[in-house]
Amino acid sequence: MATSDDGGFHGPSIEEFFPEVIFFAGTDFEINRIILIRFLAVLAIVLIFWLGTRRMKVVPGRFQSIVEMGLDFARVNIAEDLLGKKDGRRFLPLITTIFFMVLFMNITGIIPFLNIAGTSVIGVPLVLAVVAWFAFIYAGIKKHPGAFFKNALFPPGVPKALYIIVTPIELVSTFILRPVTLTLRLLMNMVVGHLLLVLFFSATQFFFFTATQTNFFYSLFGVGTLAFGFVFTLFEVLVAVLQAYVFALLTTVYIQLALAEEH
Repeated sequence: MATSDDGGFHGPSIEEFFPEVIFFAGTDFEINRIILIRFLAVLAIVLIFWLGTRRMKVVPGRFQSIVEMGLDFARVNIAEDLLGKKDGRRFLPLITTIFFMVLFMNITGIIPFLNIAGTSVIGVPLVLAVVAWFAFIYAGIKKHPGAFFKNALFPPGVPKALYIIVTPIELVSTFILRPVTLTLRLLMNMVVGHLLLVLFFSATQFFFFTATQTNFFYSLFGVGTLAFGFVFTLFEVLVAVLQAYVFALLTTVYIQLALAEEH
């Protein structure tokens, strides 16, 4: 709500991310607005890729071309560029899933009547970060069985006396901070983006419909906040795409580091 009973302006709060339960209240399967948005995003992913690939033609139509461009972007520009064709194709399903899942859940933040990203609550970013972390561990153990953890925690070439300093740093930075930073980077960007958009558009509503009752010139402020809201909506689209790319890219980089020969 932009206004309260006293007519003052009240901006968005953290309560935006904890909406009331819509379905199955009081059970272990409670569904609120954000969870429903996540379901819709997953449904959209399945529907778009099913429609885009069910009747593929040698000369693709416009819709098939768009789907293929998206898949090729994940395959060529992320997976194969960093991992090579062999390992890129091996981890491609994971990388592609992460990229499009983050993208579709991010983009719901600017879709009318949804207006909040499915990644703006910690559950999805955390799950995807843990999946990326397990993929990193799996790739390292598969490539270097018996030597992955040893070489990661005790890097070759370091004087043994320095391991007392180096090993705890490597443990924290390699095995703890990576999933944490993946989670927080995505989460905080979506939280801040939503709060900014709500702030601008709720302020626009306040200046146009409430403040003008006392002074018409307040509507000029409403024009300004509306313009800022529009600009930040376009910026949020860019952030949604960029964060999906960064999340998938860092996941691939971590897998690449696990596969590196020095391990």
